[in-house]
Amino acid sequence: MTPFDNNIEVPDGWGFAQTIDRRDFLKLTSTGLLVMFVVEPLLGRGLFGPAQGGRSSAPTDLNAFLHIGADGRVTCLVGKVEMGQGAMTSLPQLAAEELDVPLSMVDIVMGDTDLCPFDGGTFGSLSIRQFGPVLRSAAAEAKAVLLEMAAERWQVPVTDLRVESGGVLHKTDRTKRLTYGQLTEGKRIERRLAGRPSLDAVTAFTIVGKAASRRDAIGKVTGAAKYAGDIAPAGALHARIVRPPAHGATLAAIDTSAAEKAPGVRVVRDGDLVAVLHAHRDEADAALSLIKATWTPSRSTLTDTNIFDHLVSVAPAGDTPFRGGDLAAGEMRATTTFSETYRKGYVAHAPMETHSAIAAMENGKMTVWAGTQTPFPLKAQVAAALKLSADKVRVITPYVGGGFGGKSASQQGVEAARLAMAAGVPVRVVWSREEEFFFDTFDPAAVHTIRSGIDAAKKIVFWDLTVVGAGSRGVEHIYDVPNHRTRVRGGWNGNPAGMHPFGIGPWRAPGANANAWARESHIDVMAAKASMDPVEFRLHNLADARMRRVLQAASKAFGWTPKAGPSGRGVGVACGIDAGTYCVNMAQVNVNKTTGHIQVVRIVSVQDMGLVVNPEGAKQQMEGCLQMGLGYSLSEEMHFTNGALIDTNFDTYELPRFSWLPKIETVLLDSDLPAQGGGEPAIVPMGAVLANAVFDAIGARVHQLPMTPARVLAAMRG
Repeated sequence: MTPFDNNIEVPDGWGFAQTIDRRDFLKLTSTGLLVMFVVEPLLGRGLFGPAQGGRSSAPTDLNAFLHIGADGRVTCLVGKVEMGQGAMTSLPQLAAEELDVPLSMVDIVMGDTDLCPFDGGTFGSLSIRQFGPVLRSAAAEAKAVLLEMAAERWQVPVTDLRVESGGVLHKTDRTKRLTYGQLTEGKRIERRLAGRPSLDAVTAFTIVGKAASRRDAIGKVTGAAKYAGDIAPAGALHARIVRPPAHGATLAAIDTSAAEKAPGVRVVRDGDLVAVLHAHRDEADAALSLIKATWTPSRSTLTDTNIFDHLVSVAPAGDTPFRGGDLAAGEMRATTTFSETYRKGYVAHAPMETHSAIAAMENGKMTVWAGTQTPFPLKAQVAAALKLSADKVRVITPYVGGGFGGKSASQQGVEAARLAMAAGVPVRVVWSREEEFFFDTFDPAAVHTIRSGIDAAKKIVFWDLTVVGAGSRGVEHIYDVPNHRTRVRGGWNGNPAGMHPFGIGPWRAPGANANAWARESHIDVMAAKASMDPVEFRLHNLADARMRRVLQAASKAFGWTPKAGPSGRGVGVACGIDAGTYCVNMAQVNVNKTTGHIQVVRIVSVQDMGLVVNPEGAKQQMEGCLQMGLGYSLSEEMHFTNGALIDTNFDTYELPRFSWLPKIETVLLDSDLPAQGGGEPAIVPMGAVLANAVFDAIGARVHQLPMTPARVLAAMRG
């Protein structure tokens, strides 16, 4: 059992803070070794992000990252959250490795703003590749302190000692051995680290690189795992909030009198926020239906069909992140030129758990339990909304039931806090599926226009890409193109008002999916015109040794037989780079030429992601990416008109089904590189690999995602 049990039966390494009282935590850390340090800007680059007061660099205050108790247990304190990506398993592996303790002796507390060091959020596949080195440094410093303590007690040089299995021992005198608990027992030792300690060599690893069972597995498969919507303090009331019928609609008048007369119902108003509260969710739903609201209609005239012309006309001038050579000279060298436009619609996050939060005020302090990817930014938002100082707000993040970038926004947490303060009782805000769709920050629609050319040697001699809406992530050149220009006009943030008819935001590898879809589709267009096999065409125009290795490994794993397309076999290939990871996907599809239905038969995905901390966890992430990628490739697309969403539930918004799943094979390549991101790369080439496989099957190219049966049939008709 962990020291945090509070009468709740949980296995060692359970890892969450929702059952930890701050007083218990302070008692726990009153003795033992507490490693505290300021992260160097380079070490923590990209880790901290925007936060309270607009701070965007590493914090200057000391933060506790790791504690070793008198019982020898190690507790990692991590501002990241667990939302299914497996960080609560892989991060302890790093600490256990560096300290040379059994993995079962490492606990982890995540996403609690009172206990954990500040963190900008869990996104961008940063948990291992950027927070991992921070945690390893804390563990290495703890190890150095313990060695010094043992050397002082025994009056021997530190160089005569080593660590093993949670203890310090003399290299030659086997009678000298002290456990970490014996060294720290009865003492309060704070160590402040200001530099980079010496880390263990990768070749010496015995825990990192080995499969570790997920710590959340039992709780999730048995239903014991707690999410924000499961937290219910005594006296908590359910809130149902008055919502507009369309984006851009404004409240003209409201009559709450009938709801106010309903038994057990409280109507709460806080500025623009109007809600009904009741002890039971269904009664709150019924009361909400009694409210009569009059809305001024939205002025939006945008639909899912005219949005692409709108984006091209209103997108900012943007910038040119990549440019080289002379486009005009390249075009003069080209013997064959190409011009294509690729489009992709808005895509919802559609997490299993809708946005949920519970807020309670006690002794002047607001505590919010929220399903969020960004507990610290949410803390700042709640403090600002309630006009409280930051120390009067605590955000606790239980398990998050899927985020994919969509829970970087945490409107529900602010709503719960405002209502709890106004009502004077704990308030639960759990969005309905309709609210989840309406207030989603969608993956933005995008338009890509590409002009390119090849010479007589079938080399790409110029490439002129304009990206509208998708941003710059993943637009870097993979292939060798001497004359090129990439212009980016708008992304998932920083756009002019009115560019999009509703909220947009990061969606698993934001923008990279659309950018890879356009680039890799266009590479196949050129390969087909050159009468070259698509793999051979890529290798013919590719000098990057790392990508060549991944592409060749994928070809071997897939059993790729070179043949120019369209070959009628229904096979495709696509490459991608994201979060420092190189990925190549290959796929085989069957296309019903009568109905236009696409059935994916097989996918092989090969990654070079540097050092792999937990291979099984990494493969699970790859498999999740591939399955999720089926959605944006084949079916997921928001339909809307004049600010109103047509898709507000899964009866019309079609997610991938079990019957869609192909045979999936994942391969992780050995690499000498540091650990890179694993939560997003495999999804990046999915749209392109399936589009290329469809082209190979039917000889017609679909230029818009998702590739619905209607669009497949239209492409076949030409």
